[in-house]
Amino acid sequence: MDMRVFDLFKIGVGPSSSHTVGPMLAARRFLLECQRLAEVKRVQVDLYGSLALTGVGHATDKAVLLGLLGETPRDVIPETMDDKIADIIASGKMCLLGEYPIAFDIMDDLLWHKQETLPAHPNGMKFTATRRDGSISSQIYYSTGGGFIQSAEEIGHEPLVAPVIKPYPFSSMAELLAHGERSSLSIAAMMRANEAVHEGEAELNVGLDAIWHVMRHCIDTGLKEEGILPGGLQVKRRAAKLWRAAKETVAALPHDPIHKVSIYAMAVNEVNAAGGRVVTAPTNGAAGIIPAVLRYYAKDCEQLNSEQGVRNFLLVASAVGMLCKKNASISGAEIGCQGEVGVACAMAAAGLTAALGGSNQQIEAAAEIGIEHHLGMTCDPIGGLVQIPCIERNGMGAVKAITAASLALHSDGLHHVSLDQVIETMRATGFDMQAKYKETSLGGLAVHVITVNHAAC
Repeated sequence: MDMRVFDLFKIGVGPSSSHTVGPMLAARRFLLECQRLAEVKRVQVDLYGSLALTGVGHATDKAVLLGLLGETPRDVIPETMDDKIADIIASGKMCLLGEYPIAFDIMDDLLWHKQETLPAHPNGMKFTATRRDGSISSQIYYSTGGGFIQSAEEIGHEPLVAPVIKPYPFSSMAELLAHGERSSLSIAAMMRANEAVHEGEAELNVGLDAIWHVMRHCIDTGLKEEGILPGGLQVKRRAAKLWRAAKETVAALPHDPIHKVSIYAMAVNEVNAAGGRVVTAPTNGAAGIIPAVLRYYAKDCEQLNSEQGVRNFLLVASAVGMLCKKNASISGAEIGCQGEVGVACAMAAAGLTAALGGSNQQIEAAAEIGIEHHLGMTCDPIGGLVQIPCIERNGMGAVKAITAASLALHSDGLHHVSLDQVIETMRATGFDMQAKYKETSLGGLAVHVITVNHAAC
């Protein structure tokens, strides 16, 4: 499997990895690959399927425009995004990649096809560039979840370039466990060895530490910010108020330490919902679970935590995410929220188990429990916004991850259902699920809550 830890953990912006991060990257990539860009006089963007149905709530239009300007999710400054979009709308102009000025009418050049879906994935988009001589270049891209993008030619095909040979290649947990048996190495050690073919240990540690730094900062930001989240639902930020109350009350209830974990997760997803800086883990919609469980490890497991433990957590979590991405999906538009919150829960459970010294078998057990108890979870965001039920769902997923790790650590690691089996079950369940429950806002809470509210009015 030619995938890296930093493919699963990407520094970006909210509110969605598939609907914001992916389209921004696709727009920029289209221009970078477009020949004779200086001669282009018009760019048109067509959004299809889930991108069209929930794109406004997920800021897909803003992401595409920023990508055409040359911005990247990692480097764009969140506080400047709205002003840049407003300038394009007001002037009717933009500079492609910041260099080549063209006229751009957001009503005519950015089109939403809510009744159409491109064949390879629900998150499809088409970019068309027209030059002054009348020649045209066009390309279709798919945003496949977690900020991953593929062109129409790439999706469903192995890359033409030869993959890097890793010492412990794996396409299943069974293969990874077998490597561990033969080598007597932990999953974290094997993942570290695989990463070593790309960069040295010092560089890897710097990258992992940077991911944890952004996660910590995101939690801290969310625990301070108050007000109303954008989008029109008038959802109040709650994490800051809940955090103040939690600090003022010392273990008033037996579950208060776990209550704090859910607040950490909600803090991250409130930042995400507001378009702030987050880490895909493995998606933005589920971005709060892994940071929350990592903070639990760093703060509440004082006698057991370490800097290396945090790094091992991320390495092992990425192994689980890779398996889910390869053998099922991490896209809510493809298999529902089981592929986002369920996978994030499994990743966090596995990471925590590893950081606390669990065996390879216990790590697998924790990950399997994390997914098993999210099977069938739909993705039905109200108003197409990554707010309800997404924010609270991250809090619940973080608590489930800790429970899964605890169950695994108190066992011998033997269990009836393997991680590979539950991943395949998740894949099959997702593809059996009706489209209206997969990030289209055409079913579930997205329909019933809005209907009730309208009826009340």
